[in-house]
Amino acid sequence: MQKILIVGSGDVARRILSRLARRARVYALLRDADRVQAWRKAGATPVLADLDDRSSLRRLAGLADVVLHLAPPPGEGRQDKRTRHLLAALGKAESLPRRLIYVSTTGVYGDCAGAQIDETRHLNPESSRAGRRVDAERVLRDWGRRNGVAISILRAPGIYAADRLPVERLSKGLPALVAEDDVYTNHIHADDLAAACVAAIRHGGAGRAYNVVDDSDMKMAEYFDKVADAFALPRPPRLTRAAAAAQLSPVQMSFMRESRRIGNRRLKNELRLRLAFPTVDVGIAAAKAAR
Repeated sequence: MQKILIVGSGDVARRILSRLARRARVYALLRDADRVQAWRKAGATPVLADLDDRSSLRRLAGLADVVLHLAPPPGEGRQDKRTRHLLAALGKAESLPRRLIYVSTTGVYGDCAGAQIDETRHLNPESSRAGRRVDAERVLRDWGRRNGVAISILRAPGIYAADRLPVERLSKGLPALVAEDDVYTNHIHADDLAAACVAAIRHGGAGRAYNVVDDSDMKMAEYFDKVADAFALPRPPRLTRAAAAAQLSPVQMSFMRESRRIGNRRLKNELRLRLAFPTVDVGIAAAKAAR
C-alpha cells in the first residue's frame, strides 16, 4: 500500500484525506495534540511534529513514498525555513520519497496588469509572503534535482468553498474598487484543489508547475456582487483605490493590487483533471443550495 505524508493540516488537507484514506496509508503531520483524535478518526495516522522545530521532525525520515506539502511559510523573513526543515528531515533517510507535491500560490507572478498568463510567466513576487513562496519553490526544485525526487508545484489562487465565501466581508459593508481601478482575480474551489493534489500524485511531472485555477474570468468586484446577490446581501460600495486604502487594512489592500488572468491548460491536459466546480457561479450555486 502506498504511504503518503500530508504536511499541513488545514481544510484542503482534510479534503485530500477523504480521497486517499481508503486506498493508501496516510500520515498527517500535526503540531496540535488536540487534533490527533479527529484525524485518526478520519483515517490518518497522526505524527506530532512542528516544522518550526527541527528536532521534532526526525520521525519523518523514510516514512512515506509521497509527500503532500501544504504548510504555509513562516509569517516573516525572506526564506521559507519550514520547507528547509522538512527537506532536511526527509533527507536523513536512506530511502527518499519518490514524489513531493507542493501547494504554492499564484501570487508568485505578481501584478500582470490584467494580462492572460500561464506557467511560463516570469515569477515576480511583490509581497513578502509571495517571496517566501518563490523561495520554497526554488529550494524544492533544487533538492528534487539533486536527489532524484519528482517535485510538482501547484500554484493556487483564492481558495473558496461553501464556508469560505466573503459573506462576513459583505455583511460589514467593506468596499470594492471602481471598475477602472479593479483587478482581475482567480479562484479555485477547495474540493478541486484537493482533487488536483491527488491527480498530481499520479500525473505530476518532475520539476513541473501547474496553475490550479478554474475557468472563471472576472474582476474582484464582480465576484463580490455574485456572492452578495446569491445570499441577499447588499453589493459592496465602489471606491477609488485611493479612497479604499483609507478604509481597508494594508493586508486587505494587498489583495487588490495584483491583476492577472491565469490559464489552466496544464491542469486539464497534463493532470487530467475535470473540475467539479468549473466556475465561481457553479460553486456559489452549490453553496446556496447547501444552505
